[in-house]
Amino acid sequence: MTHPAEALLDRWLEDAAALAPSAGRDLWLAEGSMLLRGWSEPHRRYHTTEHLTEVLRALDELQVGAEVDEGEALLARTVAWYHDLGYDPRAAPGSNEHRSATMARDHLHRLGVDAATVDAVEAGVLMTVDHGHDDATGSAALAAMHDADLWILSAPPARYAAYRQQVREEYSHVPDEAFRAGRAAVMAPFAQRERLYRTEHAQARWSGQARANLRAELEDLRGV
Repeated sequence: MTHPAEALLDRWLEDAAALAPSAGRDLWLAEGSMLLRGWSEPHRRYHTTEHLTEVLRALDELQVGAEVDEGEALLARTVAWYHDLGYDPRAAPGSNEHRSATMARDHLHRLGVDAATVDAVEAGVLMTVDHGHDDATGSAALAAMHDADLWILSAPPARYAAYRQQVREEYSHVPDEAFRAGRAAVMAPFAQRERLYRTEHAQARWSGQARANLRAELEDLRGV
């Protein structure tokens, strides 16, 4: 049986070969090892290889659902690989995403990825700062990444409960009352959106469960 980290490294090697064919296997392996180290830092609870695997799986589903073609799917996966690479729950809002975007830009340039792709990946990582619902880029790849990163909202109840606990553990330094207020402030805008997801597939298949999860969580956070 393939270990999850080995499966992720295999996926990265496939993507790296398409992204940077001239870089060569040694550089692909070095970058993949760096990515997995980042996603496996001991202080992480939710922003781990489990989350990365779920995002990649969601992107696969969106590709099967014809929301992205092969090239767009590759771009979306590249954003996924880097989008939480820099993660410190004590950091100021937005700084993790900006650090991850800078790392993505530097590392992809080093691999020889073309400038347009690097720019698009940077934009995709920065999009995850607040998952703004308006897609100014009109990019199918970034719409897919937006939805895949928010797939967790539509997870089965047991997984959603585990996700909530993982996030709480990452913010264990925050007192309970402050955490509940802050978490409610973050999640309420998602519940208030007329449309949760950008792609038709995600909106049709995921939004019902996502709204149920959000409603239950907000009721719990507010003591309803």
